[in-house]
Amino acid sequence: MDLSGNVLALLLALLSGVLMAVQGSLNTALSKVVGLLETTFVVHLTGTAILLILLFILRMGKGNLYALSEAPWYTYLGGVIGVGIIYLVAASIPEVGVANATTAIIIGQVITAIIIDHLGAFGLDRISYGWNQIVGLVLLVIGAKLLLK
Repeated sequence: MDLSGNVLALLLALLSGVLMAVQGSLNTALSKVVGLLETTFVVHLTGTAILLILLFILRMGKGNLYALSEAPWYTYLGGVIGVGIIYLVAASIPEVGVANATTAIIIGQVITAIIIDHLGAFGLDRISYGWNQIVGLVLLVIGAKLLLK
């Protein structure tokens, strides 16, 4: 795999991981004050407010909201899943800590990503996996075991 053309995309993904760990920590802190479901609501409400500003006031959107009806029904489940993610991350961090929760999250993401790539699920391009990905996954699980306290 030639990473030279993908360096920016990988750096963006890395930054996303950093932001996820920070967001999970902030959401957990908020949930200790207002509750888990309430935190999930506040997170989505503030996110919606930011998006309304970006899309309709600053006109930063490059897409076409009028094409929503052309999208398959299952593509709308991202918001539903997002509610579950916010809730479950904020619920798990106080029990096991940020590092342990994030380690479990990463393992779940990678296993699911391999399956989605292999199947070409949700209309995505099919990307087969080989022994190197399986070995990498095994090493990731071993690393996770070593990280877990």
